[in-house]
Amino acid sequence: MIEPNLILDEQVSPQPMRADALKNRALILATASRLFAEQGVNAVTMCEIAEAAEIGKGTLYRHFDNKTELCQALLDHDQRNLQERALDYLRTHGDPRDNLGWFLVEVALFVDRKREMLGVGSHHVSALEHPAHWWWRQTIRGLLGQINPPGDLDYLTDMLYIMLDVRTIHFQRLVQGYPISRITDGLLHTLHRITL
Repeated sequence: MIEPNLILDEQVSPQPMRADALKNRALILATASRLFAEQGVNAVTMCEIAEAAEIGKGTLYRHFDNKTELCQALLDHDQRNLQERALDYLRTHGDPRDNLGWFLVEVALFVDRKREMLGVGSHHVSALEHPAHWWWRQTIRGLLGQINPPGDLDYLTDMLYIMLDVRTIHFQRLVQGYPISRITDGLLHTLHRITL
């Protein structure tokens, strides 16, 4: 099950942001979200965000060092929502195999919906270690441990976890042309086979 210390930490500032800084941050996020929806994440530059928000580049970069940080801030709410739904679901459903199947499908759907933003800055293995995603691995491992499948628990965990990586789903969706239903069905079939 998910351990309490794996819940995403609130970002704590050494001191509260001034009202104008909070307003600028909200404006940047709203502007970036709009531009990303209209043009795609990869097509929009930080300079274009600053220009569209009618703020200086210095103001933008005081809040976000790069587009990766900006995307992470935009994803934060959705990541927290996914985690809360997962915690609620896993607390109220008893079968670990069904729970793990539900969790794998939910995460795959989340990654598919957010793959362009998740893909920004995810060109290295360290992206798999990001705390916002690492709890996925820990949840998979906890549920697999309850099922107690034959084989190496950590390797089986990693196998399922890597199938949820944005690069994997990007490859399957855009290169292989798989519909998302084929990916989620494949995950459930794989889970069934390794937990027989």
